[in-house]
Amino acid sequence: MSNLAALTGEPLALDLVNTRPSSGDLLATPDDLRAWLALQYDRLPDAREWAAELAAPDLDAVHAVRQHTADALEYARHGTRPPDADLEALSQAQRAAPAIHELIWDGSKVTALRRRTGPAGARLAACLAEAAADLLADPAVTGIRQCEADDCVMLFLPAHPRRRWCSAARCGNRARVARHYQRNKRA
Repeated sequence: MSNLAALTGEPLALDLVNTRPSSGDLLATPDDLRAWLALQYDRLPDAREWAAELAAPDLDAVHAVRQHTADALEYARHGTRPPDADLEALSQAQRAAPAIHELIWDGSKVTALRRRTGPAGARLAACLAEAAADLLADPAVTGIRQCEADDCVMLFLPAHPRRRWCSAARCGNRARVARHYQRNKRA
């Protein structure tokens, strides 16, 4: 789980894409997905409920959303048109679990709570596809960068223009240590 925690904190769609680092798949099993969801509870409040219901076929739906998101982002972050198939797949994932505003009387007024309908896996995939849609439609999408570390494929949205690594503690530290080693090796 510590590997997962190090790769959270970006927009939700990027956190999802970043579960596929160069070293393998961090969402290989339903338990892996549950662990990642636990880190996202503040952004996906219904995830606690969904986590208990998730099974292997639901993981396939999340993997599909992740792949279509990654493919579409690769184009959009460079300012080019993403493939229609990826955009349609993300839209379809959202349609598979429609969102409604459930009306509830709270004792003094009517409150509208946004909820998705359908099986847990479809609702999760729909929420992740919606996060991807929000990011793809955001003008900031062209600011998304890939980590500059040689062996890293993580994406991030830099808050500071000089940010070069997905994580200063992870890849940034490795790059600094490598530079130090190279300088001292020559001496």
